[in-house]
Amino acid sequence: MPDDSRDQNEQLISGGHLVAKALKAEGVEVIYTLCGGHIIDIYDGCVDEGIEVVDVRHEQVAAHAADGYARITGKPGCAVVTAGPGTTDAVTGVANAFRAESPMLLIGGQGALTQHKMGSLQDLPHVDMMNPITKFAATVPDTARAADMVSMAFRECYHGAPGPSFLEIPRDVLDAKVPVSKARVPQTGAYRASTRSAGDPEAIEKLADLLVHAEKPAILLGSQVWTTRGTESAIELVRSLNIPAYMNGAGRGTLPPGDPHHFQLSRRYAFSNADVIVIVGTPFDFRMGYGKRLSANATVVQIDLDYRTVGKNRDIDLGIVGDAGLVLKSVTEAATGRVNGGASKRKEWLDELRAAEQTALEKRLPSLKSDSSPIHPYRLVSEINDFLTEDSIYIGDGGDIVTFSGQVVQPKSPGHWMDPGPLGTLGVGIPFVLAAKKARPDKEVVALFGDGAFSLTGWDFETLVRYNLPFVGIVGNNSSMNQIRYGQAAKYGKERERVGNTLGDVHYDKFAQMLGGYGEEVRDPADIGPALRRARESGKPSLINVWVDPDAYAPGTMNQTMYK
Repeated sequence: MPDDSRDQNEQLISGGHLVAKALKAEGVEVIYTLCGGHIIDIYDGCVDEGIEVVDVRHEQVAAHAADGYARITGKPGCAVVTAGPGTTDAVTGVANAFRAESPMLLIGGQGALTQHKMGSLQDLPHVDMMNPITKFAATVPDTARAADMVSMAFRECYHGAPGPSFLEIPRDVLDAKVPVSKARVPQTGAYRASTRSAGDPEAIEKLADLLVHAEKPAILLGSQVWTTRGTESAIELVRSLNIPAYMNGAGRGTLPPGDPHHFQLSRRYAFSNADVIVIVGTPFDFRMGYGKRLSANATVVQIDLDYRTVGKNRDIDLGIVGDAGLVLKSVTEAATGRVNGGASKRKEWLDELRAAEQTALEKRLPSLKSDSSPIHPYRLVSEINDFLTEDSIYIGDGGDIVTFSGQVVQPKSPGHWMDPGPLGTLGVGIPFVLAAKKARPDKEVVALFGDGAFSLTGWDFETLVRYNLPFVGIVGNNSSMNQIRYGQAAKYGKERERVGNTLGDVHYDKFAQMLGGYGEEVRDPADIGPALRRARESGKPSLINVWVDPDAYAPGTMNQTMYK
């Protein structure tokens, strides 16, 4: 008779433990989750693999935190949620990561395969729902494939521009055990190729030539500069070729405030008058007026990780698909030695832009220094900007109040700005704080919330208290969803401006105190700075409740085309 003792003694491993091994191979250090019976074997595997399990109060928070973790670390984030409402609660976080090009994996539970289409608890067609907002969505069909498909999902996160993936794992697939020899467990670094491309060499040479001969060039450094960790290459390009640089999204902070090539308030002027405009890692979406805000007479160059983005919504003169850092480095090298790179002849252009910056600043200076009460939002964001250090990660979560901050707050280092991205999702603030403090406990985190935005995920302030993750939080409180209120007044008249957008006068400082954090109320603008410093010194999660003028609107709000 055949000897089957080897088979009888072979080690068995469960689907949940295989998932944890695949997460470990990807370098995942923490998962964000809200518990459910479908997924607990993953927790057990994470304990064995040394992966931290951070439990939150809402699945949207888990998904946003995974997105935030990816942005901060450069490694993919991971959220694990249960089936049905657990997965649907996480949809918003996945959608936000999709539009923001953030690599993360959402793992959702599912009813047992043996109960397929029988109406099991929390059974929904998760994959069908996730397909439009992910780069990859699938069901794990067999326990032996669990680790393999987790690694496959991570690989798909980096196809073109980064983005989220989704896997659902049926309960019986996750809980079952298979012989280790039958399971494929991809090894670290052995299942993903480098996605870094320096672009078409001929296009690189052409761009170098354009920049060398340009009289009035301008460059916009978008989120992909940070995504690709191309900061040094971007700095080298703008300094060696003497090019004024504007930054948006996660690209903010590429150049520090005060750098001679750092510009912020003169972007529209520059894009209307430049002869060569280089757009790096930013699509021609609503933030760019779909490309219409660029001079029709300028030579426009677009650099992006995703071929589909280049030339979308607006014709371009040159498109380069590739890694922002490598492309910019190659352009600098190609331009080196060519008539001093054209740098010397651009002093007048930079002086012209600096004058435009100063004019814009002086126009809003009275509001930045305003002593009025209720507090002008410009005064609040100006105080926050003065409060930031080189180690402060700034997070914006809101509508009108964060639009104010986008014109004033300047992070002092790369990777120190976080906002929702182009989906405009409210509620990312607390989850992003959670991700940032878990990933970089050495950094100070400063978060500005609109009162409406904080309300969406604010209960996870308790999670920050529970995990002892101090941060300085500010609520710009006008008891309104003010960005929408402005639009309603503009379209329907003042008599109908208060329909469906008015909130209660909530004391968020007391809410923070109730949950074990630090809270303080501010009504006098002179008290903003001292309150921020006391929050920093408290060593606790904090909320400074600042009552701001409900009748002050950001220029960006008033200029939105949807209200015209």
